[in-house]
Amino acid sequence: MSYEQRAKEKQDALIASGRATVLAIESSCDETACAIVRNGREVLSNTVHTQIPLHRKYGGVVPELASRNHVERIGAVVEAALTDADMTLQDIDAIAVTCGPGLVGALLVGVSYAKGLALSHDLPLIGTNHILGHIAANYLTFPDLEPPFTCLIASGGHSHIVRVEDYDRCTLIGRTRDDAAGEAFDKVARVLGLPYPGGPELEKLAKDGDPKAIRFRSAFNEREDEYDMSFSGLKTAVINVLHTSEQRGETINRADVAASFQYEVISILSDKAVRAASDTLALAGGVSANAALRNMLARKSQKKGIRFCCPDFKYCTDNAAMIGSAGYYLLMKGHRDGLDLNATPYLSVV
Repeated sequence: MSYEQRAKEKQDALIASGRATVLAIESSCDETACAIVRNGREVLSNTVHTQIPLHRKYGGVVPELASRNHVERIGAVVEAALTDADMTLQDIDAIAVTCGPGLVGALLVGVSYAKGLALSHDLPLIGTNHILGHIAANYLTFPDLEPPFTCLIASGGHSHIVRVEDYDRCTLIGRTRDDAAGEAFDKVARVLGLPYPGGPELEKLAKDGDPKAIRFRSAFNEREDEYDMSFSGLKTAVINVLHTSEQRGETINRADVAASFQYEVISILSDKAVRAASDTLALAGGVSANAALRNMLARKSQKKGIRFCCPDFKYCTDNAAMIGSAGYYLLMKGHRDGLDLNATPYLSVV
């Protein structure tokens, strides 16, 4: 009997029982992570090795360095996750792994390692969309949350408003036309001379500034009949303000710039997301760790009378627990990948 046949038999039995303990691997960018998740909601272990110190001196992620570091760390991270859960691979029912989107070299490290684990232990292999993982982070925080609901996905590479129709299916409501919110935060942070990672540093600086000091307007984002977003123009407006003040020999309050820019971006995100939601609104992605965004969404959702959900901070940035949750539901929906699974750096969620 081939591996594919044995994996299918295993998956059929798991679907029949409705239960599965999933070992998940995440290596899409600059975190090497492994987690063990039971039945999509219970996190038994969640180990993350961050590469931030490695990339900070370069001002951003260097793909080749990220890939090499994943190779060096992935074995130890998987072993640590098993040890923390007091388990061995004999206790695992399936392997989930991020297959996209992300840096292709980094993704391939996780995918290759996951395929080796699946083949050597005859376990179903579930290639998992990184963005579905971010959405699933909400399931780990809110055990009663189930589709359908509306979700704002805000990260370094994505700014989407989607309707989560089912655990494995989303429909697009709106998206950025250019820069993602997290990307815009990082670029403005760099212009302000802040270290990598820029988003959290910009949020920290903004706490000391006046969010109404400077008005960065964007006519496109003010249309009430439009759910798409644009942040590139706002980023350019910040650069123009800084350059103008420099040419005039004026001193500008960097904290005010950070606070004003952050306020405009989170206002756009929250206005459009809350307007798109009718029952429950969830927040997902790395930018979901931004406290100002979380608070604004909570206030506006409450005013509209809809439920607002956002992940615990430990599940906001890249981690494998969210991949384990998403992978469990894909497994139960009958999804399974063969050993030809490949990395897809531009994998879409819709």
